[in-house]
Amino acid sequence: MRTVKEANERKNEILDVAKDLFMKQGYNQTNTNEIVKAVGIARGTLYYHFKSKEEIMDAIIVRQGDELVRRAENIADDKMQSVFERIFNIIMSLKIEEQEQELVAHIHRPENALMHQRIEKMIVEKITPILTEVILEGIEEGVFKTAYPYECVEMILIYANTAFDEEDSDPSSRDLRKKVNGFIYNLERLLGCKSGSLDFIRKTFEV
Repeated sequence: MRTVKEANERKNEILDVAKDLFMKQGYNQTNTNEIVKAVGIARGTLYYHFKSKEEIMDAIIVRQGDELVRRAENIADDKMQSVFERIFNIIMSLKIEEQEQELVAHIHRPENALMHQRIEKMIVEKITPILTEVILEGIEEGVFKTAYPYECVEMILIYANTAFDEEDSDPSSRDLRKKVNGFIYNLERLLGCKSGSLDFIRKTFEV
């Protein structure tokens, strides 16, 4: 008996299967025939939802971005953590997991520069308001002092997204240590908090 699924459910099933194949085989080594076979659908069903393999990858990346936003929202809502911990954990939650590096590789290809820019823009636009609310809590608590919380967050996100690129993820790297130290130094001044307040970030990187 033929299984009929709601359009959104079927679309997500295609994305789940395609993402799994991309992770296992690599994006370039996977074709739409394999995706169709793995999902167990007709080719016409695939093309009803996605016109090409590239469109499938785009949708996977957009969905990944939505997941990053949900993670950030959950961390921001966790009042058991200090404002310092929430800010750091939100920034760290934006990093794509190691097993999903095929997504990162795809995003960073020269031909996908526009997609890369779109993702960065989405992160700044959607995460900045979430982080700003945490900063405002810190201002009320007296641990932060800045007249420009929103603008501070924008600068933090743009720098962190660029400086802590996946290409330099080795914690023993001298360059990475310098970036971390510089990030902490400037972050404390941007937020107007006491020197040494964010030293736990350095310890986290060392671990």
